[in-house]
Amino acid sequence: MKRDEKYMREAIRQARKAYALEEVPIGCVIVCQDKIIGRGYNRRTVDKNTLAHAELTAIRKACRKMDDWRLEECTMYVTLEPCQMCSGAIVQARIPRVVVGCMNPKAGCAGSILNLLDRKEFNHQAELTVGVLAEECSEMMKQFFRELRERQKAKKKS
Repeated sequence: MKRDEKYMREAIRQARKAYALEEVPIGCVIVCQDKIIGRGYNRRTVDKNTLAHAELTAIRKACRKMDDWRLEECTMYVTLEPCQMCSGAIVQARIPRVVVGCMNPKAGCAGSILNLLDRKEFNHQAELTVGVLAEECSEMMKQFFRELRERQKAKKKS
């Protein structure tokens, strides 16, 4: 578990970058042979791009680093359970293991709503580990949305 916590802390560092941009604080790192080969954080609002999810950015960077679209020997660490788009990309990239900080009961597709990572109909499945540094990941999300509601409330008053 120490290794998982080490890399989840790196994903949390990425999430803090999104937080600083007033983006939903989601961070991701992809590890191969004990080295980070891809990093990403949520930038949807800043980039005005639906595809600017932490996982997709990290996958793109890892593929460049590996010079291959297959990430078959890698582990993804992500602070929030992936959505359907990111879960699909994980399957397509052949990532064999995904480590998740906290679950996303409203939009998660790695176990909450459904689990796209473990569909026997697909040609690839990913092993899932959940709850690594869950409290820290969850608290960052809660704090972000509390502050967002406060900003929206203040904006309405002015």
